[in-house]
Amino acid sequence: MTLLFKCDMTAAEPWLEALANQMPDREIRVFPDIGSREDIEYALVYEPPPGLMKSLPNLKVIFSLWVGIDHLTKDPELPPVPVVRMVERCLTASMTEYVVQQVLNFHKDCLDYRALQAKRHWEQLELKAAWDRNVGILGLGTLGRDAAEKLAALGFNVAGWSRMQKEMPDIDCYHGSEGLSPFLARTHILVCLLPLTDATRGILNKQLFEQLPRGASVINCARGGHLVEPDLLQALDDGQLAGAALDVFEQEPLPDNHQFWNHPRIVVTPHIAAFSLPETAVESVVNNIDRIEAGQPPLNAVDFERGY
Repeated sequence: MTLLFKCDMTAAEPWLEALANQMPDREIRVFPDIGSREDIEYALVYEPPPGLMKSLPNLKVIFSLWVGIDHLTKDPELPPVPVVRMVERCLTASMTEYVVQQVLNFHKDCLDYRALQAKRHWEQLELKAAWDRNVGILGLGTLGRDAAEKLAALGFNVAGWSRMQKEMPDIDCYHGSEGLSPFLARTHILVCLLPLTDATRGILNKQLFEQLPRGASVINCARGGHLVEPDLLQALDDGQLAGAALDVFEQEPLPDNHQFWNHPRIVVTPHIAAFSLPETAVESVVNNIDRIEAGQPPLNAVDFERGY
């Protein structure tokens, strides 16, 4: 069995070490040193050149180095083999940590206290218990479910929305177009963890913001394409929204002259909400290869009809 590996070579060494440690009996080839293309059965890649995957005649599966697959779907000649999203325990844990951190920041009025500190003004704002703060998670996949469970364990009143109906203990689950409005109407802090598809692009827009309670906050750590940036700025300036925490942007890095940098009600982080450790990520790849070689379908394969 031969696996082709491609990523940003500045970050390759830890990945190659993890691959060597966990796949000692399997050949790892590093792009662009492909060798015989007929030998390659698996690919673990980020942004492969268009046509590269199609040129591997015995390719069985493409593993994405990212949880997202947009870097793969840009290839118009992507072959009809399973594409597997990166789902692994470090990525899930780190995303949940980010979500919990930002929810707590809004819950504890950190933006307001920073402003008061800048004015050297001592004032104690109204305190609320976690169970009086409604958190809503847009997207109940692996990441959304874990974040919802951890927030509920902290005492928040958590609900989730998904395209199709789902059930979770202690989480109010809404679904479909008919469930979106009631979900938004009860949400004080909204977290977007949706996949980016044609249906979800631009979902964080004026119409959605207007359905949230006045003074709600928004956290986007999914994809920059979910957010209509002018609509967010308008909602903040109008007071419909009290704050936003943004980790992802339509253009990255965020341009120096972008309005988000200096906005007093926006927290900007440079796409660091979640990360994968090579050792835990490779562990998930090896587990899936073992499944495939045992005649079982891979876990976390992309459904291209749904877009994720």
